[in-house]
Amino acid sequence: MKKLITTLTNIWKIEELRNRILNTLLFLLIYRIGCHVVLPGVNPDALVVNREGGNDIMNLINMFAGGSFSRAAIFALGVMPYISASIVVQLLGIAVPAFQKMQKEGESGRKKMMQITRYLTVAITLVQSIAYVKTQIGPEAKTIADPMFSILSAIVLTAGTLFVMWLGEKITDKGIGNGISLIIMAGIIAQLPAGITAEWGSRMSPSGGGPIPLLLEFVALFFVVIFTILVVQGVRKIPVQYAKKIVGNKQIGGVRQYIPLKVNAAGVMPIIFAQAIMFLPMSLTQFFPNVQSDFLTSLSNYTSVTYNVVFALLIIAFTFFYTAIMVNPQQMSEDMKKNGGFIPGVKPGYETNLFIDNVISHITFPGAIFVAVIAILPAIATLFGVNNQFAHFYGGTSLLILVGVVLDTIQQIESHLLMRHYDGLMKTGRVKGRSSATTVEGYDQSAI
Repeated sequence: MKKLITTLTNIWKIEELRNRILNTLLFLLIYRIGCHVVLPGVNPDALVVNREGGNDIMNLINMFAGGSFSRAAIFALGVMPYISASIVVQLLGIAVPAFQKMQKEGESGRKKMMQITRYLTVAITLVQSIAYVKTQIGPEAKTIADPMFSILSAIVLTAGTLFVMWLGEKITDKGIGNGISLIIMAGIIAQLPAGITAEWGSRMSPSGGGPIPLLLEFVALFFVVIFTILVVQGVRKIPVQYAKKIVGNKQIGGVRQYIPLKVNAAGVMPIIFAQAIMFLPMSLTQFFPNVQSDFLTSLSNYTSVTYNVVFALLIIAFTFFYTAIMVNPQQMSEDMKKNGGFIPGVKPGYETNLFIDNVISHITFPGAIFVAVIAILPAIATLFGVNNQFAHFYGGTSLLILVGVVLDTIQQIESHLLMRHYDGLMKTGRVKGRSSATTVEGYDQSAI
């Protein structure tokens, strides 16, 4: 306890760090207030019917939006359109030569791609806002007649998403941590009290089993979080030796560094891609009621064996796919060769390329298995009687985001403390975020 008080005191003493933390809390507070501001022309009381009728997929989307999705709030779409636009631009940077050229232009190219991402965000948000108004807000909740209501709501929802995007950029610039990630985390954590309350109510009911099963659930959640941290933090270090150079009277190089290849280099992207594909059977049955089969029905139920087996296989496949396009062994070997680096016992150039590619293939498979297990844990928890609202915190995208963002933020706070010669947050070792791994000259592997 004394160590904690001392650490908090040291954090408060650093003016820059104190201001950044306060700015972050202020921006997150603004975001949370906006999540409760209902769209103009919507009767909030009439939305209760729609909330109760939501399916599991909608509950998941609502959790990422911090509950504003079910409230028809001005931030109902959150930052998801921006994330979708970022993914599209990122993939274009791999497949389209013009975008590849912009990536190599440094800061100016980064600004151009950011501008394209913003324009694409506006387009995606307009489409999603119209779909949201048509599908999630019933006629009984509208106090303004169409088409005026749809036009007004589309404009407000688009402006809300752009404002949330601006808040995220401000947090990154003037706060602590990655702004967009913190906004997503704030939305997920905001649903945790409701999930715990719902689980407490179900367990304390006459047929719920009492406090013992509830205690076991929290113990299981603790070990799941520890397991997720191991997956997020796991790296395979490849040693790299640099040749010695004599420049004047000084010796340059000769140091030994390492390439930190992450076990989960793809981050949460495989789960996001797999979930997008798993939405298709449900959409197919909704738009074409006549197209019904046991297989499609099972794929629409996220607790069924068929759904989870297909979901896990898709995650494993997308993990290999996304790792292959994000980690380039050939570029890494070329960068090492240019800077006079080599892996001990491996010839520079093609042999180094094969060696790194082989290591990536070996560590990606267990990493993909781990991510698939984490992704299906909420369904397993539901089968064991855990309430649906609370089960989402046992794994999936939400848990990976929470663990990754918390580690990144803590790592940045610790960097501020160590920079000013204070003790770190831990007695031994240092906290490592997803992007805090040591880098090799000419190569920067940041986590997603």
